[in-house]
Amino acid sequence: MAVLYLLISVVLIILLTTKLKVHPFLALFGVALAYGFLSGMPLEKIIESINTGFGDTLGKIGLIIIFGVIIGAFLENSGGAFKLAEAILNFVGKKKVPTAMGIIGYFISIPVFADSGFILLSSLNKSLAKKAGITLAGSTIALALGLMATHTMVPPTPGPIAAAGILNADLGLVMLLGLPISALALVVGIIFAKKYASRKYIDPDPDLTEDEINERMQKAPGLFKSSLPIFIPILLIVIRSIVLSKVETPGDTLRFILFLGEPVIALLIGVLLSFTLPEKLEKSMLSTSGWVGNALKDAATIILITGAGGIFGKILQNSGIADLLGDTLAVVHIGIWLPFLLSAAIKTAQGSSTVALITTASIMMPMMDNLGFTTEIQKAMVVISIGAGSAVFSHANDSFFWVVTQMSGMDVKTGYRLYSLGSAILGIAAAFFLFITYLIFV
Repeated sequence: MAVLYLLISVVLIILLTTKLKVHPFLALFGVALAYGFLSGMPLEKIIESINTGFGDTLGKIGLIIIFGVIIGAFLENSGGAFKLAEAILNFVGKKKVPTAMGIIGYFISIPVFADSGFILLSSLNKSLAKKAGITLAGSTIALALGLMATHTMVPPTPGPIAAAGILNADLGLVMLLGLPISALALVVGIIFAKKYASRKYIDPDPDLTEDEINERMQKAPGLFKSSLPIFIPILLIVIRSIVLSKVETPGDTLRFILFLGEPVIALLIGVLLSFTLPEKLEKSMLSTSGWVGNALKDAATIILITGAGGIFGKILQNSGIADLLGDTLAVVHIGIWLPFLLSAAIKTAQGSSTVALITTASIMMPMMDNLGFTTEIQKAMVVISIGAGSAVFSHANDSFFWVVTQMSGMDVKTGYRLYSLGSAILGIAAAFFLFITYLIFV
């Protein structure tokens, strides 16, 4: 009955968030509460699970999510994201527009939400395609897949951060694994965009002229300054993970490096660096109606959903279903494919990659030990597996699907044939590369 209740819970979450349009926070919280009652948990244990599940989860990652979205807001509004895009274009070559847009999307979506990143880069994408005399379809799909690759698999994007926090995975290891695996998957995605999507002609018809884009570029900060808020925090977090794995008793200097590499401190440094991006830092940017205020509104939704996911996971853990499911699934021997398949099913059914990441991590959390995912590298791989699944299969119930299709002039049928198929290829490719990595290192 406990397994049946869990299946009903997952279906309910999907139905509530898709058919009835209930906010994911209420859906996760309500279903978690209902599961606790139905499974026969003592009332005191349910209350304890709610408090510890919400508090412990947000205690680990709440500030990280907040700092991540603030960095993204300053990159987006200052024009720093445009400057990074320009540098990648110059490196790859403006004639290789799909490849360039895929790489641009890959880097921009590390701090910036995929939806915002696509809207931000849409005019640049159209202008380059028009100038190169090519169809908009190939570069659009490459850009969308590049954005989706890091949006689902690379912190400090909120979804992967939330999943890592719920599973208590080392953020540095998640980054170290997520970057190459998502990059390899994107290579497959770009090949798909160039060889298949580019067969469909779509007139670029740019929204902004090249002169208008150049005007924005002139106001943007320099390349070096624009890159610092992204790469300094990533570097500090990765260095911390390396030091922890190599040194048992660090001295004062290494302890200070470990302090700087704590995700909260590293992202705080990123925030301070992002404040240097505007030509002049004005107090209105830091106000409730300014860049920071709008960023915190975005963060609030993610934080609430993540906290509710933590409650769901803790109730599952305390109900005793973890042992039952873990023992059962361990016999099936699908290993690292389990979180991928579960995440892919939830993403396809309800549309949001972030909800799929958080819900799947919440379900996996109490089963990790029973399934044999106990080492730090195994935990990090589970996060990447969930992220890969959360890219599959983007369609009409995903807001990003509509951003991609409507801003590029695709009809729904073309969107399914090009972007939806591309998202499935991206996620499956990532899962395949992760599986190879798992066989080598575990």
